[in-house]
Amino acid sequence: MVPRSWRKIRYRYDVRGSYCENCGNYHYPPRNFCPTCRRKGKLVETLFPEEGRVVSYTVVREKEPYIIALIELDNGARVLSQLSCEPGEVKIGMRVKKAFRRYGEDGEDGIIHYGTKFVPVD
Repeated sequence: MVPRSWRKIRYRYDVRGSYCENCGNYHYPPRNFCPTCRRKGKLVETLFPEEGRVVSYTVVREKEPYIIALIELDNGARVLSQLSCEPGEVKIGMRVKKAFRRYGEDGEDGIIHYGTKFVPVD
């Protein structure tokens, strides 16, 4: 059996979701059933745009503060992701783009985790 982390590896580097050919809505994460029109079998996995805007956010204040944001992509789909910037830089409506960044590591000598975050557009 292949571990889940390896089965989901392509989702770590791209923002992928589903497009319903029946109702025309985008959904994230990818689904096999459309929650909008309640149909099965009309969903196509699709690569989402790399840019969008911040709709809402919160700052998590642990060891190092980090930002979790609700981002509306240019196709209208909404994704929840980390932002790679300082808490004081974030503004509602701010344009952001996808970037490959470090998430953290497991302990002092552990595995370093990387994946998709969003960064402000210059």
